[in-house]
Amino acid sequence: MLTADMPVTLPRMQAEPSPGTSTDVLVIGAGPTGLACAIEVQKAGFDAVIIDKGCLVNSIFNYPTNMVFFTTPELLEIGGIPFSTALQKPTRQEALEYYRRVAEHFSLEVRQYQTVKKVSGKDGDFIAAVADRHGRPVEYRAKKIIAATGYYDLPNLMKIPGEDLPKVFHYYREPFPFYDADVMVVGGKNSAVETALDLWRHGARVTLVHRGPQVHPHVKYWVRPDIENRIKNGEVMAYFNSHIREITQDFVVLETPEGPLRLQNDFVFALTGYHPDFDFLQSIGIELSDGQFRPRCEPETLETNVAGVYVAGVIVAGSRTNEIFIENGRFHGRLIAAHLKQKLGSGGDRGKDPQK
Repeated sequence: MLTADMPVTLPRMQAEPSPGTSTDVLVIGAGPTGLACAIEVQKAGFDAVIIDKGCLVNSIFNYPTNMVFFTTPELLEIGGIPFSTALQKPTRQEALEYYRRVAEHFSLEVRQYQTVKKVSGKDGDFIAAVADRHGRPVEYRAKKIIAATGYYDLPNLMKIPGEDLPKVFHYYREPFPFYDADVMVVGGKNSAVETALDLWRHGARVTLVHRGPQVHPHVKYWVRPDIENRIKNGEVMAYFNSHIREITQDFVVLETPEGPLRLQNDFVFALTGYHPDFDFLQSIGIELSDGQFRPRCEPETLETNVAGVYVAGVIVAGSRTNEIFIENGRFHGRLIAAHLKQKLGSGGDRGKDPQK
C-alpha cells in the first residue's frame, strides 16, 4: 500500500490499555458498524470496549484520498447523529471527521492499533489475547463478543508469480507518484475503473485488464461512459477476457484471447476485491456455510452458533460482500443490544447519552 501520514490519535481514546481489562461487551472492529454496535450496547446500559488493528474507521481511512461516497450522508449516520456535508454525496474526509465526532460524542472506549490473536473462554467469560502496537500481549475479558471485522483488510490475491513485488498494490490512494509511468489496473468494477481514470487524468499511461468481456454493469452510471470513451479514444488501453499471468520488475505478461502478450510496466494496481477474515471467525468456533462462507447465526439476534458471540456488518453475508454496506450494517447493533438486554437484563444508567 502507498505510504500516508499516520492518523491523529483521538483525544478521548486510550491508546495503551492496562492488562486485565474487563468489559461487558468487546467489539472487535472500529468501523462504522462496530461503532454503531458499541453505541447501541451503551444505550442499553452495558459497558463496551472497541478494539481495532488499525485506526478508527480504518477501511475508510484507506480509501482513495479524494473518494466520494455513492450514497447520501443520512444513510451513513449512526447513533442518531446528523451527518452534515457541503455536497449531495459525502467525501472520504467528511466521513472520517463525522465518525470521529460520533466516537467523541458518545465517549466510546476505542483501542486502536491492537490485533486480536485469539478468543477463548465461554459465554459470560471470554478471554481475548491481543497484541498492542508494539507487539506486547494484552488480555481482555468480556461477557459477550461482537465481531464486526469487515473485509477491506484482506485483498483477493491473484496468486501469480511477481504479485509480492513492491511495485504491486492492492489499494489505491492518489495518482501523483505515478506520473509518466506505465501503470496496469486489474479489475472491472468501480474501484478499478475510477483508479484507471484518476491515474490517466494525472499523467500516467494506463492499461486496464479485466477477466470479463466489459467493465462491470454496476459501475456508477456517470463513470461508465467516461471509461468507455477513454478506451474508445485509445487514451486508456483495455484488455478484456484477459488476465495477468506473470509480473516482473519491468514488464507484465498477459493471457489474452489472442494469446500471451508482454507489456512494459512500472506499477500494478490489483483491485480484485477483498474478503472477510474467515480463518479468524472459524478460530472462535463460528461455523461457516459451504460456498458462501456465511457465519451461522440467528437472523433476529445475530448470535452465532457460539453462545455469546455475535457478528455484525458485512461479515454476516460471508463472501457476498456486496449485500451489506454501512447503510444496512449500521442497524445490526440494535438487534444485538436488544438480545443482550434479554440475556443480561438492564445495565442501569451507564448507557445514557452524556449530552442529555
